[in-house]
Amino acid sequence: MPYQYPALTPEQKKELSDIAHHIVALGKGILAADESTGSIAKQLQSIGTENTEENLRFYCQLLLTADDRMTPCIGGVILFHGTLYQKADDGRQFPQVIKSKGGVVGIQVDKGVVPLAGRNGETTIQGLDGLSERCAQYKKDGADFAKWRCVLKIGEHTPSALATMENVLARYASICQQNGTVPIVKPEILPDGDHDLKRCQYVTEKVLAAVYKALSDHHIYLEGTLLKPNMVTPGYACTQNFSQEEIAVVTVTALRCTIPPCTPPPPCCQSEEQASINLNAINKWPLLKPWALTFSQGRALPASALKA
Repeated sequence: MPYQYPALTPEQKKELSDIAHHIVALGKGILAADESTGSIAKQLQSIGTENTEENLRFYCQLLLTADDRMTPCIGGVILFHGTLYQKADDGRQFPQVIKSKGGVVGIQVDKGVVPLAGRNGETTIQGLDGLSERCAQYKKDGADFAKWRCVLKIGEHTPSALATMENVLARYASICQQNGTVPIVKPEILPDGDHDLKRCQYVTEKVLAAVYKALSDHHIYLEGTLLKPNMVTPGYACTQNFSQEEIAVVTVTALRCTIPPCTPPPPCCQSEEQASINLNAINKWPLLKPWALTFSQGRALPASALKA
C-alpha cells in the first residue's frame, strides 16, 4: 500500500489557489516594489536623489498611491521587510494601501546571494533558517505571497548540476504553503554572457524540469504557487540578432515542455520597452498556453515615471 503523505487541508488549498489566481487575474500582473536602501541606490542616484530610508518611503508611496488607473492592472505588490512596516503620509501602513486598491501584499523572504563553495562563480541563496517563523509573522502582518529569487548563469560548464539542485526552491515553497503563503518560484537564468537563443532554451528547460521534479518530491500544491521564469533570450554579449517572434516561440516552447498546466506562471521581464514587446509577442503567438502569462516587473514599470 502506498504511504499517504501529509497534505494541506482542502481549506488551505483553496486559500492558496484563490490568492494565486487573484494576483494573476485577467489583465493583471505584479509590481515588484521590494527595493531596499541598498538595491535602490543606483535608481535614486540617476535622478539626483539622496539614498535615505525616508526617500525610499517616498518612492514606495509614489508607486502605491498612484491613481485608480493602476487598480485594474496590478494584482499584487511585493514589498521589502522594511517597507512592509512603513506608512503613507495619511498614516496607513503600505499593506493597507495595497489592499484598498484590491491588490495582494507580497514579501521578499530570501536573505541574498552567497557563493556556492567549490563552484567558481556560481551561487546559492540563504534564508531558510527561521523562514517558517518569518512567514508566520508576515502572514499576520498582511502578506499573502512571498518571493525568493535564485540566480543561475549560463557558461561553458554552467549551470552545474550542483547549482541547479541547490537553487530549485522547493523547500522554501513548502515552508511558505504550510504558513498559508503563496510562494513565487523564481529560478532566474541571467542574460549575462554570449550564449545564443538555442542555448538559453536548452538551459531554461533543464532548470524548469528540475524545479518541478523537486516541487513534486516536496508535495507542493502547484495550484497555490506562481512561477516567475526568465524569458528565453540571447546573452547580452551575443552578436546574433533574434526577432521578438523568435523569442516568443522558444519561450512558449520551453514553458510548454516543462510547466504543468495547473500552474499560473507570470514570466519576468527585461527593460521597460523590450519586456513589453516580448511579452506581447509571447501572448500573441498561436500556441496553446494553458496558464496565465503576465508580467512581474520592478525597475521596468516605474522607469519612465522616475525620469519624469
